[in-house]
Amino acid sequence: MDILKTLAEEFKIKEEQVKETVALIDEGNTIPFISRYRKEVTGGLDDATLRDLNDRLNYLRKMDERREEISSLIDAQGKLTPEITFALNNAKTLVELEDIYLPYRPKRKTRASVARDKGLEPLANYIMEQRDAYDPEIAVYAEQFIVISDEKDKAVPDAAAALQGASDIIAEDISNNAEIRKLLREFTMKNGSLTTKGTTEETSVYENYYDFSEPIKKLKGHRVLAINRGEKEEFLKVAVTLPTEDGVAQLVSKIITNKKSPALSYLMATINDAYERLLFPAIEREVRTTLFDDACEGALKVFSENLRNLLLGSPLKGKTVLGYDPGYAHGCKLAVVNKTGKVLDTAVIYPVEPRKDIERSKAVVLRLINKYGVDVVSIGNGTASRESEQFIAQHVLRDPACPKGVKYTIVSEAGASVYSASKVATEEFPDYDVMQRSAISIARRLQDPLAELVKIEPKAIGVGQYQHDMKQARLTEALGGVVEDCVNGVGVDVNTASYSLLSYVSGINTTVAKNIVKYREEYGEFKSRAAILKVPKLGDKAFTQCAGFLRIHDGKQVFDSTGVHPESYAVAEDLLKRFGFTTEDVRNNNLALLRFKATQYGIAKLARELGCGEPTLEDIISELEKPGRDIRDDAPAPVLSTDVLDINDLKPEMQLKGTVRNVVDFGCFVDIGVHHDGLLHISEMSDRYIKHPSDLFKTGDVIEVRIKDVDTKKCRISLTRKGMNTNKG
Repeated sequence: MDILKTLAEEFKIKEEQVKETVALIDEGNTIPFISRYRKEVTGGLDDATLRDLNDRLNYLRKMDERREEISSLIDAQGKLTPEITFALNNAKTLVELEDIYLPYRPKRKTRASVARDKGLEPLANYIMEQRDAYDPEIAVYAEQFIVISDEKDKAVPDAAAALQGASDIIAEDISNNAEIRKLLREFTMKNGSLTTKGTTEETSVYENYYDFSEPIKKLKGHRVLAINRGEKEEFLKVAVTLPTEDGVAQLVSKIITNKKSPALSYLMATINDAYERLLFPAIEREVRTTLFDDACEGALKVFSENLRNLLLGSPLKGKTVLGYDPGYAHGCKLAVVNKTGKVLDTAVIYPVEPRKDIERSKAVVLRLINKYGVDVVSIGNGTASRESEQFIAQHVLRDPACPKGVKYTIVSEAGASVYSASKVATEEFPDYDVMQRSAISIARRLQDPLAELVKIEPKAIGVGQYQHDMKQARLTEALGGVVEDCVNGVGVDVNTASYSLLSYVSGINTTVAKNIVKYREEYGEFKSRAAILKVPKLGDKAFTQCAGFLRIHDGKQVFDSTGVHPESYAVAEDLLKRFGFTTEDVRNNNLALLRFKATQYGIAKLARELGCGEPTLEDIISELEKPGRDIRDDAPAPVLSTDVLDINDLKPEMQLKGTVRNVVDFGCFVDIGVHHDGLLHISEMSDRYIKHPSDLFKTGDVIEVRIKDVDTKKCRISLTRKGMNTNKG
């Protein structure tokens, strides 16, 4: 297979473009670096496309390795033919390769292998000739294979036994035929159904699947994952169903070449046996695997997009935050974090059951707010969150001693407990216990979601669907890529970043990240990007990969605070001089006319004269126009509140503003400020047809919704946007 040509066709890009991009990957360059600083080579392919291309490249290379391996294995048996080689070279998937290899794979003892050992293969071949007339007749010819023996593995007692053995051989050959397997697999995917039955009558979350059947071609990925989980937990029995006559008809169309042959009756019985005993059970397993793999990839895309939007949520900059980790018996943990994320104070209060010491708890919170100038209270959404929200809104914020302007917000604490008990948290806060660390995390994730959430294993953040049912290695790899893209897209202040954040920077591994922090602690802040080369184990290649994504503010070199790569500093300086600007203009944010002048001069002409590509020049201009710009500033700001709303306050037709917390295949969950997220089902998102919820909304969006229905007993809130403005907001 010509991998480069295949990739070019699949991604609809030029073959030379693919060749150069693959060369960059093979040289060890990271995806963020290639995407940001090698646009001339890739033709401007973004991070997501590059990762997809890299995944596909690895798959095709794996296929090539397996193709060569299979070819060698068949050749070693002396059975490799030009036809087999042609089939191997034209196989499009690993499954098709394995189908071709199946007849030659070393097998355990089967009915067919026993029949072959008894010498019955000539009889099988005789039947498969499908002659117009047989002389001798098939039954008579079968008598020639009778063997009387006391040894079971050699005995063929009569003609019927010989014919049965021949039938077993033909059945296995049919089952092992790559073309037939592919035909039946595709037919089943197109015409089959997935059917489920309940194994119990007891109430469960799988009740909808106790008597369920849906055509495979219409089956949604989230249903597949739910059904698989129900099967695993033994609530469901699952089967791929296809009318037997339809499946058999597919085999007949390929196997029967002479409907008038005396062999027809033998072959029809054999085809039915092959289908029911060997072929369809194998196809069922393959279809289930395909459905699972496709569902995983679909869920992975949704999870990745949700995670990306969560990580790139708007940071609440310049605010002192009181982190509030709710709890019952062990109290509510508090942590005051200043504008730079430094922990100023901690405390424990008991405003909810069982103690419900509201007055003393209020006094502690007001003392912290007034002493440290707290701007926002960040409340985790876990256990006792509802009561804690009421305590803050109704007792603290309404107290005359509370400064005006103080607000609160509810933040997802998904993964906070994972982080607080982790080695990372222990290293970062050795003097605080697990509960206090959780409160710190809740405060900091409001100030800078990206910097805080990178400390948590991505799949523990909880913005996906059925993540525990997916292939964990693939999930970890893909979500790690999302975090890496987000971190590098935003850029990292090398003088303040934790090693957790630094470890996601292009070209920097955990060891080097820790070395950067250690070097910073020993020798003070880095004054320039070039100084990073002094860090142990950070060589020239790693520097090339990481330098453009690291920021040094107020350093000697003004470009160090921008996304301009050191390799382009000379170009940036030349650009400024050409239009009468200096580096001080960059520092003073005085380059509003730079793009206008460059455009008037001609970008293409200017790029040629400066000795760089047009995409690089465009990026340099963008960086110099807005040095230190944070791409997250365009994201919706967190919704801050001063009063609390109860689920009992909700009435149908009530219109509210909410924040999208999670997007799944069937809709999205919206936080409307009542502790229980409402479901905006895909069918209620708009008056027009919506293919997937992510086409309209993303995690972090602030949108207007209307209450459709409320079930206070089950704490279920149904939302709608039908009849409303279908634009966001």
